[in-house]
Amino acid sequence: MRCIEVAAPGGPEALRLVTRPVPQPGEGEILVRVQAAGVNRADLLQRQGHYPPPRGASPILGMEVSGQIAELGEGTTARWRVGDVVCALVSGGGYAEYCAVPEGQCMPVPSGVSVHAAAAIPEAAITVWANLFERRRLFAGNLFLVQGGSSGIGTMAVQIARAFGARVATTAGTEEKCRFCLSLGAEIAVNYRANEDTGGWAAELARWAAPHGIDAILDMIGGDYFARHIDLLAPGGRLIQIAFIHGSQVTVDLRTMMTKRLLVTGSTLRPRTVSEKSDLAWAVEHKLWPLFATGQIKPVIDAFFPLERAADAHRLMESGRHMGKIVLDVE
Repeated sequence: MRCIEVAAPGGPEALRLVTRPVPQPGEGEILVRVQAAGVNRADLLQRQGHYPPPRGASPILGMEVSGQIAELGEGTTARWRVGDVVCALVSGGGYAEYCAVPEGQCMPVPSGVSVHAAAAIPEAAITVWANLFERRRLFAGNLFLVQGGSSGIGTMAVQIARAFGARVATTAGTEEKCRFCLSLGAEIAVNYRANEDTGGWAAELARWAAPHGIDAILDMIGGDYFARHIDLLAPGGRLIQIAFIHGSQVTVDLRTMMTKRLLVTGSTLRPRTVSEKSDLAWAVEHKLWPLFATGQIKPVIDAFFPLERAADAHRLMESGRHMGKIVLDVE
């Protein structure tokens, strides 16, 4: 099979197209003939040498795929048949023509979504579900902020939160991206590079949420944003951290957290067990797939690149110009 390997940790030029043996599905696994693979920021970190795959996972980049089932491993259930069209969350191996996946991490492609577009769904949808709904941290009527609303996870979070009755605020780096977020259902979208004359993005969001404050924040920035999030939260508010682009070290006044009775938490997805990921996939399929079918939620894709142009896909993600997901066309 053709796949993308990292010649040595480095920039996008480190990605190379090679030929390797087709993986064999293990006990309880399904072999997927990959038609498309989602590109995620974690792939960039792995390419740079900063995010090694979990023990036992494929060293090939790629954490979400879509395609047809080519083979069933020993011990798989009667749910799946060869030829079924699926999308799947994987721990690695997505940038390839074939990928072995635990069957519980496979989901049928949602009604009304093409097989290629479905590659943009698993990582973002499961991340949003795990952090906002697996343990309920977002409720109808809540004021909700997701930082980076034009990103892959941001576009999914805006739509899901809106579908479940929350009032949604977000930030983005250009006026065009802000308008894009509003078109997805955000009530307010603030350009974090502007508005300094009126106190910046935090002051604008504080005015939007006054006098109550924001009930839940899903953040990928960390660093200097942390203290501003603590100030923005309403009493009983929840801050959920899923990345830290501005750094993992923060300072907080514990008195504020205590007096406002705040919950500060976070999570990662890739290191979770197969059982945990399978449970999340089941919940996403049953709770979110009906919303894809009705068009309340849709995969948002900025660009498709052929597999051999994976380096260009990484360059686009690093540029920050994209809105929504970037997908590799593997066929």
